[in-house]
Amino acid sequence: MKKSPLQYKKDFLIYLEKIRGYSDLTLKTYDEVLKEVLLYIEIENKTSTTIFNLMPYRIIIASLKQKTIAKKLSAIRSFSEFLITQGEHITLKADDSIKVPKTLPKPIPHEHIMEALSHADKEESLVVIMLYTLGLRISELSGLRVDDISLEWIRVVGKGNKQRDIPLLSSTAKLLEAYRDERAPKTYLFEKNSQKLSENSLRYTITKVFERVSLKVTPHQLRHSYATALLNNNARIVDVSELLGHSSMATTQIYTKLGSALKMQNYNKAHPLCKEMNDTF
Repeated sequence: MKKSPLQYKKDFLIYLEKIRGYSDLTLKTYDEVLKEVLLYIEIENKTSTTIFNLMPYRIIIASLKQKTIAKKLSAIRSFSEFLITQGEHITLKADDSIKVPKTLPKPIPHEHIMEALSHADKEESLVVIMLYTLGLRISELSGLRVDDISLEWIRVVGKGNKQRDIPLLSSTAKLLEAYRDERAPKTYLFEKNSQKLSENSLRYTITKVFERVSLKVTPHQLRHSYATALLNNNARIVDVSELLGHSSMATTQIYTKLGSALKMQNYNKAHPLCKEMNDTF
């Protein structure tokens, strides 16, 4: 390896903070997990690759809850993927997945998004609005071609090269038109030196925009916000599933659970009897 794992760990944590916009608590968790990992895993340096054998570490954490084990393994995988982007050839051994129940996504309230947009420049605003009004994945936004944008629709190439058409709000269409007139992108909507902007560059834009209003927000949370807003305003789940590019309706159904949770929370706040009983007990 070009650097020691400990040196790479420091670089990785900086990347998570500056590019991915992770919270201090999440960074602390990654730091602690990777300290444990580097104590217990076996690292085999071969000619063409470095093997991380996770089995000794998995034995140590075997008695923990499945969700905790899954989170720790996820941190290891993320670290390994980062090492690969740094030019290292990494192979994980004993990396079997742990199945855990899906948790509810965390959408960003509309008013917080609008507040952040009030402090953003034109390009930053367009990045946020494209994610929030179209429900795109960050990879889809990075790969969005100028030729796939019309006045009323955009064509998106999602996972597995699956295409879907998403309607454009008139306000988003106007922002796009103004941006294209000013920047004249040739191939990709967001590009630099004739190359598409990387996912990390777009993530960093989101991080900067929301940092100005003291929020930690990821691009995927804006996608969550899009889906939740549609379902909370009575959009059909089959339509939302298609707009998001989900291969299975079951993936979309997690947002209906979130909608039900919000409805119950609002009910408990609003109904006078709930208030009286809370005051009594």
